[in-house]
Amino acid sequence: MMRTIFVMAVACGLWPFAQAFPHAGHVDKPAKHDDSQVITIAQDADSGAASPSSSGVSGQGKLKFRVLYTSSHLPAIARGVVVRAHGGFAVDRREGRGEIYFALPDAGILKIDSDLKSIKVLDTAPEMRGANMHNTTVWFDAEDNGYLVFPSTDRAKVFTTTLTGTLMHVLGTPTPKTQFGVEAVNRYFGEKGNFVPTDVEYAGGNYFVTTGYSKLDYVLSAEVSVRNPAGQTSVSAAWTPLAFGGKGTEAGQFGTGHGVTLAPDGKTLVVSDRPHAELDRFTQAGEYMDTVKLPEGSFPCDIDFESNLAIVGCLNGPDRSKGAPIYILQDRKVISTIMPKEELGLKNFQHIHNVVLVKRNGKLYVIAQAWNPGDFAILEQVTD
Repeated sequence: MMRTIFVMAVACGLWPFAQAFPHAGHVDKPAKHDDSQVITIAQDADSGAASPSSSGVSGQGKLKFRVLYTSSHLPAIARGVVVRAHGGFAVDRREGRGEIYFALPDAGILKIDSDLKSIKVLDTAPEMRGANMHNTTVWFDAEDNGYLVFPSTDRAKVFTTTLTGTLMHVLGTPTPKTQFGVEAVNRYFGEKGNFVPTDVEYAGGNYFVTTGYSKLDYVLSAEVSVRNPAGQTSVSAAWTPLAFGGKGTEAGQFGTGHGVTLAPDGKTLVVSDRPHAELDRFTQAGEYMDTVKLPEGSFPCDIDFESNLAIVGCLNGPDRSKGAPIYILQDRKVISTIMPKEELGLKNFQHIHNVVLVKRNGKLYVIAQAWNPGDFAILEQVTD
């Protein structure tokens, strides 16, 4: 059947934005964290922090933003490679935390402290440091130990680390012997098709992996296990038969399944279908549920949730001469459009690859990453 489009203006409650977005397994006590493995590069944003590139303001209503920091806020090693940025962010949204994680090729994993004034480079495994990490997800085990997971588009692997950067597991390409519940997927890997993971979400003890940069374009699933014998934690992941999506124009199919995010209900998954300008929702069993349609010509890369809001960064917008938009949604409709290039003077933000939205002391902040050329910025809500 053709795609079922639920108009965003209808607040039907299918995506309950009325709560903060929790990853499955989150609790409010602090996770174990070993700062001895952190290499401090830039401790204070006030020393060498960027001034806004313009005095511009972008957005509508109460959701207007200005530039707070640009890529000059990054540690030196990151500034030198930010032009290659092609990834995304993960936010630790537990009570009392708030750190934001991402990675840059040849710099490694970076951590933005919760106050947004300090950015550190973590001690990153050599096999990860030179790779392109296309997005970042943070998740927690039953003991509230935190982990990061990174899909690498150029290494054809999914890396899992601790919050301090220690490599815990590497999930590789499915082999011809790996059995999925969809014959097209078995045939693809049986013919040694390439594995290009574009995003990973953790939910219900499983990884959900989008593969939109390949001809496959299915969401694959892997079961994740955490063991702690004699105090030595280990993480493993193994492919399961579940696969859903595939390239096409029918309901539940993708033009490019680019990002996957757990919805605020903690049960369903939202896949960003880039060329179709859609956000498709599925159960964790892979059953298609519904679609939110963005403005025609938008290329949504991923979605993030904060409080009763959602935010979407786009590779392109309806008018490409103005650079790409950032959309903020409430009740499934766009209520504010931020134009970083046209209205904020961020000239490298022709294409936006990933954004997240966080709240600090009652004020909202957007952390954004551009692609081709890569760039980085933090935007601050204008409250006057």
